Amino acid sequence: MTILLVGGTGKTGLPLARLLRDANHSLLIASRSPDKVPEPFKGVAFDWFEPSTYENPFNVDSNITRVYIVGPPVLHMLPTVKEFVELAITKGVKRFVFLSASSTPRGSLSMGQVHEYLAERGVEYAILRPSWFFGEQCQTFTHCGKLPKHTSENFTYIFYQSIRESNDIATTVGDGKVPFVSADDIAEVAFRALVDEQSHNTDHIIVGPELYTYDEVAVLLSEVLGRTIKHKRLTQDEGKALWESFGLDEEYALTMLDMERWILTGKEEALFHAEAKDVGERRINEYFQANREAWIVE
Repeated sequence: MTILLVGGTGKTGLPLARLLRDANHSLLIASRSPDKVPEPFKGVAFDWFEPSTYENPFNVDSNITRVYIVGPPVLHMLPTVKEFVELAITKGVKRFVFLSASSTPRGSLSMGQVHEYLAERGVEYAILRPSWFFGEQCQTFTHCGKLPKHTSENFTYIFYQSIRESNDIATTVGDGKVPFVSADDIAEVAFRALVDEQSHNTDHIIVGPELYTYDEVAVLLSEVLGRTIKHKRLTQDEGKALWESFGLDEEYALTMLDMERWILTGKEEALFHAEAKDVGERRINEYFQANREAWIVE
């Protein structure tokens, strides 16, 4: 059995790859730049926007039976993901684990539609719905501060430039609280969903061990960096303009505002208090301390 990671070089993909390697599972990483897949992992060319590449993983390894999917960076992703999944099924794939988000329940726009499709398709599946998360420090900052690879990853993508250049974190969430979760903790849930003998066939709400407002996060980051970082509270119009500055179109920007409204109205906090959830162990202040150089300006 080989496990294919689509998005295997991302924030959750690499920690997941390490877990699979350490447990002696055969794995293959699909990437637009397979030559950049780190050793000792094996990469294969794959591009969501080039359907001709969808068969590449199966040409490299005919024993792929389980797939981890980080979807394409588009709002209406179902047609694209569905085309690949349908092909994968014909190649013998039995189980799919899909990275979604806490604020996108089954059937909702974008990732929620993929959730519904997989649940109704009759395959083995698991849907990961993490809260807003933090990951490894960017090894290169080419994309930091631009369109995020995953729109729930905060501090080395969405807020990277503003923390370094303006000493602020700009949101529309007000006093809403977030149970920030580590990408490594998400990877551990993904690992179990992929390798457990019994398919989970459900969604996993994944949260961190603590709740923070962005005001409180700014204080934590200030203490680590030795300079004052503030939470800049935006209006809806200002928030829309911010998301559009990342290169999102109007529809996608409004969707991101809806995700922030999920925080503002207390829904993200409510997930933290729900009984059915996976709680990670890693704390955001430890992440700030370990990666402080990312936000240091020379």
